[in-house]
Amino acid sequence: MIATAAAPPVGPAALLSAIAGARMDGATITVEAERLVIELFNQEGRSLVRLARLFVDDRDAAEDIVQEAFLRLARHAGRIDAIERAPAYLRSIVLNLARDHNRRGLVSLRHHSAAGREIDVVEDVADRLSRSDEHRQVLDAVRRLPGRQRDCIALRYFEELSIEEIAATLAVSPNSVKTHLRRGMASLGDEIKRAGRS
Repeated sequence: MIATAAAPPVGPAALLSAIAGARMDGATITVEAERLVIELFNQEGRSLVRLARLFVDDRDAAEDIVQEAFLRLARHAGRIDAIERAPAYLRSIVLNLARDHNRRGLVSLRHHSAAGREIDVVEDVADRLSRSDEHRQVLDAVRRLPGRQRDCIALRYFEELSIEEIAATLAVSPNSVKTHLRRGMASLGDEIKRAGRS
């Protein structure tokens, strides 16, 4: 479940508070898992909010999604057999939550200003892309791609991940990533040509 209306802005303190709340609700989150989550939050938080913003229009919703991803990691940290796989696991959770968010047509449950946020204080890729109609059309075209193509395009060209990192995030083979990238780029090219004719 995405954070509730009373949730504070995403940041280490908010994440610790959310972890404490999850424990009070009966979740078993070890001290080691908590440390891991906070460390990863400090390393990956900004990048994950940027990633979520590529798929959701609402900055608050993107932050809610990222907080939920870290809470899920905290609850299931014991399932990760190698710490270096945790960022890929987090990216996968963010992509799934963003997809669910869009499928359900959800809006952010928090309605306070983004000013002074602990994590999302700088302009992100989605903000820069949405400035012009042309850029907004490209971003919308990426969002309309089939799921795997969209995810591969976003991870490769917006997040600048390697083929191997994308494969680890999506739990597919590198060859599958290359196929989805090729098909996604072809679809985008076709759509841009169609838009140019109209």
